[in-house]
Amino acid sequence: MKKVFSILVCTVLFMSFSCKQEKKAEGPTQMEKVMAIHDEVMPKMGTIGKLVGELKAKVDTTEMGQKYEVAMKDLQEANTAMMDWMKDFGDRFNSDEILNGKELSEEKQQWLDEEEEKVKMVKEKINSSIERAEALLAQDSVQ
Repeated sequence: MKKVFSILVCTVLFMSFSCKQEKKAEGPTQMEKVMAIHDEVMPKMGTIGKLVGELKAKVDTTEMGQKYEVAMKDLQEANTAMMDWMKDFGDRFNSDEILNGKELSEEKQQWLDEEEEKVKMVKEKINSSIERAEALLAQDSVQ
């Protein structure tokens, strides 16, 4: 009887470890993917600030000055989009869900689907506004 019990305990432990290993082998969770997108674009916020400063100094009433203003506003909107997304995301999920992989309710899973789409749009907005601003400033330095 002791031998059967020992084998049963070993089997349960082995199964629990192998299930955890399989889960890790599957790849990142959706929450980890969302946070990876955030982590990828968050360092670009400093670039946005720097570019806004460069563009602001060039804004005037000329045609080129107006282009600088449009690029500056695009960057500011991208910055605001990121700040709003982070606030909304933090309001919807707690640190256990974000950092520790706590299982989500059905409603929160739907929210995560929404937040994934939102953060992808924020990423696109940040990257495209930076590209346009840098191209505009590079064009100016060539002239």
